[in-house]
Amino acid sequence: MFKITAFALLLIGATSVHAQSLTDIQAKQGNSAYVQDSRGVIARSPFGLCWRTGTWTPADAVPGCDGDLVPPVTKAIAPPIAPPGPTAQAPAPAPKRCDFAVTLGSDESFAFNKAVLSGAAKTRIDSEVMTKLDTCAKVDLIIVTGHADRLGSQQYNQKLSEKRADAVAAYIKSKGVRAEVDTLGAGKTQSIKACNDKLPRKQLIECLAPNRRVVIEARGFAK
Repeated sequence: MFKITAFALLLIGATSVHAQSLTDIQAKQGNSAYVQDSRGVIARSPFGLCWRTGTWTPADAVPGCDGDLVPPVTKAIAPPIAPPGPTAQAPAPAPKRCDFAVTLGSDESFAFNKAVLSGAAKTRIDSEVMTKLDTCAKVDLIIVTGHADRLGSQQYNQKLSEKRADAVAAYIKSKGVRAEVDTLGAGKTQSIKACNDKLPRKQLIECLAPNRRVVIEARGFAK
């Protein structure tokens, strides 16, 4: 048994009434390095400090008597969880477009030096232009640009290119298209093929055929 000083024993009796107001801390079973009463409860000072014997070492520490060794609260209350902030909304996807361009070559659109739309050109407009327009939810604009080769004067070819654009635009409108259709004439200013002037006229006309064309462009949004 540990020897307890007479002063400590007297202090136990003197503070027993006050100690009853403190939380009882039970000494370890068997030997204990703390002063304790007959119940095995560790004696405490009026300030709540546990009384140790002269043989006390850190290994004898008891939870409730020695600072950080106090056991954790059995029912710890977690801090309140902050409500989640507003979720950022993803930007709406950009609407898909149905822009396209179709080029009608002169040999399938118009006879040389003519502005009358051929049957082959009408077939291409039906199969390519009108089919693509059907995929559009909204058509903002259709632009038809006529072109001519370099044979003839600039003034003459300008008029010829405008007539060809107008012929294509009129056919498109006749198919029930309600979108705005603009026409332009580029004359012979935008050639895409150069040919030797020394070629016989018939061969020169055939060589320059790619320059005699009509381009149909559409701008709109897909369904």
